[in-house]
Amino acid sequence: MKTRILVLALAVFTILLTLSACTQESGQTSQTERIAAGDNSVTPPPSTATTPSSGAATPTPDATPDATPNDTPTQTSTPPTPPSVPVLSLEITSVTISAGYSHSLAVKTDGSLWAWGANTYGQLGDGTTTNRRAPVQIMDDVASVFAGSNFTMAIKTDGTLWAWGLNDKGQLGDGTTENRHNPVQIMDDIVSISIGASHSVAIKKDGTLWAWGFNYFGQLGDGTTGDRHNPVQIMGGIVSISTGEMHSIAIKTDGTLWVWGLNESAQLGDGTRENRHSPIQIMDGVKSVSVGYNHTMAVRTDGTLWAWGLNTASEIGNSLGSVVEIPVQIMDGVTTVSAGYAHTMAIKTDGTLWAWGSNYGGTLGYGQIGAGIGTPMQIIDEIASVSAGYNNTLAVKTDGTLWAWGDNQHGQVGVGSTNAISRPVQIMDGVMLPTT
Repeated sequence: MKTRILVLALAVFTILLTLSACTQESGQTSQTERIAAGDNSVTPPPSTATTPSSGAATPTPDATPDATPNDTPTQTSTPPTPPSVPVLSLEITSVTISAGYSHSLAVKTDGSLWAWGANTYGQLGDGTTTNRRAPVQIMDDVASVFAGSNFTMAIKTDGTLWAWGLNDKGQLGDGTTENRHNPVQIMDDIVSISIGASHSVAIKKDGTLWAWGFNYFGQLGDGTTGDRHNPVQIMGGIVSISTGEMHSIAIKTDGTLWVWGLNESAQLGDGTRENRHSPIQIMDGVKSVSVGYNHTMAVRTDGTLWAWGLNTASEIGNSLGSVVEIPVQIMDGVTTVSAGYAHTMAIKTDGTLWAWGSNYGGTLGYGQIGAGIGTPMQIIDEIASVSAGYNNTLAVKTDGTLWAWGDNQHGQVGVGSTNAISRPVQIMDGVMLPTT
């Protein structure tokens, strides 16, 4: 009897235990279904599952895990916001003198533009192809000018950009390859320009940089090597530019210096001889820059002058070798620099003008012809601006008088003859002083 009662009790206990287990399982299933349905009042149990790829614990929906390279991103994650390029409102940088390959330009205080020298391709802009040995007036209302190899650009006071001369590579930017003997309008809202052997770059009022023309070495900076007959936008946040024969340089608002184009003579200063089709940064703290045909000069905010590139004519300086691959300091106390074909001119804080490099045709201005120098030599004082051309030089004194010297085969010095001039001579007065 006792045995039968014990067996019966054990059976009842087993039945009750089974019913309890079923009730718990039912409750858990209901909880999972409620979570899947979006019931936020239910707190799920912590998971101990691992991801197959990393073995890291899967975070719960309301957890904030530490970020690691192997974390699985949630559906609510957003990509980082790229740094914004500042939208600027720049004023026109007035460059009032410019010496090109074999022609010269000057802007007077009344805004009139004057030109002289070679005119084979109409680069003077007077409607002819006749060389001029003395200045002739071209147009009015001009704020800034730049003379290239055989073409010319000018910014009017209203910000419109005008171009004329040789256009075989589309360097004028008018959508053609037709030479122009008179100025034609290209763009508006332009504040600064620079032109090389066959390409052009310009900064718009908003700080965007635009380029066009010959691009075989990537000197436009658009990531290609295809010529452009119309302006294309390259980058933003730019305040200053300069172009060499086949390379380009730009300064950003933060003072960083960016380079691109031909680099066979280390003119980019990145420590290589590799051409660059897009801008790369090489230094910071830069105030102004000037690019020669194959050498580059930069003035830092502390007034030190730095240089790199081709040095076969000592256009960088003595005892530095034929090529300088990275920036080296040349002198201090500099406010302005201008790099020519193979010579360099620098204005110091006291207004004195210093020169070195090739002296072909007397381009250094120290009284001799042909004997170059590798150490900076003082030439003239009270200088407000300078422009080093292919083998001639222009300088404006603080009183607005224009002085010139150097090679004069095409009348580019402006003295009425074609004789080389080895010392500065006054050409005209009333020249507008530059602004920066």
